[in-house]
Amino acid sequence: MKFSVDKNLTFEQAVAIMFDKLGVSKIMALASSVDDYVMVRNVSCLFYDGKIYFKTDKNFRKTQQLFKNPHVALCWSGVQVEGLAQNKGLVVDEPGRRFETLYKEHLWGSYNRYSHEDTEILIEITPKFVEIWDTSEDNYAYQIFIDFDKQAVTVKPYDDVNQ
Repeated sequence: MKFSVDKNLTFEQAVAIMFDKLGVSKIMALASSVDDYVMVRNVSCLFYDGKIYFKTDKNFRKTQQLFKNPHVALCWSGVQVEGLAQNKGLVVDEPGRRFETLYKEHLWGSYNRYSHEDTEILIEITPKFVEIWDTSEDNYAYQIFIDFDKQAVTVKPYDDVNQ
C-alpha cells in the first residue's frame, strides 16, 4: 500500500495503515530484555482486535523474559511496534479459540509442528508506539509515528520533497 502524501492522518487512519501492512499473519522479530540482556527471535504473529498475538511454550527463555519484563518490540518490513506483552493463558483456553482457528488457517505448518496443548500459552501484545516507514507514489520516503497512549500521529518526511 502506498502512503498518500496527506500529512494529516487521523489516529484511526494511521492504525488502519499499520494493520493493512501487517495483514492477517506475519513472522515478526520479537525483541525482549531483562537486566540489560537483550534477545531477539522470530515469532509467528496474528493480528485481530487491535492487538498482536503469538503463542509460545511457557518454559522457553523468551517467555521467562516476558514474565519478568513485558516491554517488547516487534518488527516486520518497515513496521516497528513497541508494546506490552501479556500472558493470556493456555492457547486452548482462549474463549472462542479464535487464535487457534486463525493459526490453523494461516500458519498451518507451525501449528502442526509446534502445538503442545499443555504448555503453549497465548501472548497478547498491546501496541504502545509504532513507527512505519512508507513511500509516496512519487517515491518519497516518510515515517509515520503512532502514539497509542496519546492517540496521536506524526508524519515526517525522510526526503526533502522540494528537491
